[in-house]
Amino acid sequence: MEQNNYDRMIQLAEDVFAVRTDPEQLDVDEAVMERLQRIHPSTLSAFETNEGPAVWILLLPTTTALMNAFLQHQISEKELYLHTPDQGPYEVIYLCSALVLEEYRNKGLACQLTCEGINAIRNDHPIKALLVWPFSEAGEALAQKVASLTSLPLYKRE
Repeated sequence: MEQNNYDRMIQLAEDVFAVRTDPEQLDVDEAVMERLQRIHPSTLSAFETNEGPAVWILLLPTTTALMNAFLQHQISEKELYLHTPDQGPYEVIYLCSALVLEEYRNKGLACQLTCEGINAIRNDHPIKALLVWPFSEAGEALAQKVASLTSLPLYKRE
């Protein structure tokens, strides 16, 4: 039986991030999504088709101090999320995840959604940098392109 797009996206998230076996990573559930929406409405975005979601983007605005702690491996991704205040001001956007079904890759959809989300957050907060923890070459390339298009410096967790 063929999986629908939603089930395929869930499987893709598990395949790429293996969140269930890594307690350091943020496991996105309904409560996390609700909090992200309270932090800023543009933290979550999607490209939907008649078959369901084809692209999911998750952004986390945060502080410079938390970014530095994350870069220095003093806190985990989960702790970055937990310690981010519910209200800004935020100076950094963590490019948390971009999931794209295979047949929708290389069409610019993830880049477009990410840039739109960043620009919306920038309208409300003094964003000065982007942060990424890449899990794939494609993810790193997307982060580089987004940084170039938004003219923001990109900091990468190794």
